Amino acid sequence: MKIIVLVKQVPEADKVAVNPETGTLIREGVASILNPFCEYALDEAVRLKEEYPEKEIEVIAISMGPPQAKSALMRCLELGADRAYLLSDRKFAGSDVWATSNALSLGVKKLVPDFDLILTGKQAIDGDTAQVPPETAEHLGIPQITYGVNTKIEDKKIVVKRETEEGYQIVSTRLPALVTMSKGSNIRRMPSMKQILEARKKTLEIVSAEDIGADDTKVGLNASPTQVAKVFAPPEKGGGEIIDGREEPKLAAKKIFDFLIANNFI
Repeated sequence: MKIIVLVKQVPEADKVAVNPETGTLIREGVASILNPFCEYALDEAVRLKEEYPEKEIEVIAISMGPPQAKSALMRCLELGADRAYLLSDRKFAGSDVWATSNALSLGVKKLVPDFDLILTGKQAIDGDTAQVPPETAEHLGIPQITYGVNTKIEDKKIVVKRETEEGYQIVSTRLPALVTMSKGSNIRRMPSMKQILEARKKTLEIVSAEDIGADDTKVGLNASPTQVAKVFAPPEKGGGEIIDGREEPKLAAKKIFDFLIANNFI
């Protein structure tokens, strides 16, 4: 059985700045990490591998990005992935969510055509669109389940516990399928020294657009129906007023009541 984990390298969220003139992210000097939700998906794949040894599960990590995204895939190998592929080519530059999902689906078809399950993070913390995984499933023509927190394999089906605003649902679908993962019970782990050393012996292959049969009409800026016009940081909010009612509760209550009236809350 083969489980693909689609991952993304992202800048550390608390260190991102925006160029006020160009409206673009300042990435120079900013550390990049494996997207946390992708790491949860990888943990789920490794857990399934350990829970179902009779299925001889192989975990394959795939990402699209610049050459430095190799570090995110190396972490995947350290955390239990068996092999990894990086789709890296100048032709991929400027891809929106549709072009990115198209490139990933082409990569999956070319590199692991006999896959059984695809796991992804529910979203990336830099864009937060949550669009690439569902669109990838559509390109591949396979069913999808979103916001999973736990999975089980039953015969030729995947059974997923997924989170909703009202609670949890248990949903199943036939394989092959794609499941996006929330945090659930998975945790971000630190690899051991043995795992780090073993990862250096595993396959990490760089794949070009030509290798997967992707031309300019399928990937990159020219193939992207949407474009980001501007990125900006939200304005900083001023501090709120603190009313201490420990000494004069009635006076504090009156201040709160007056505030609600003044701002048309009541």
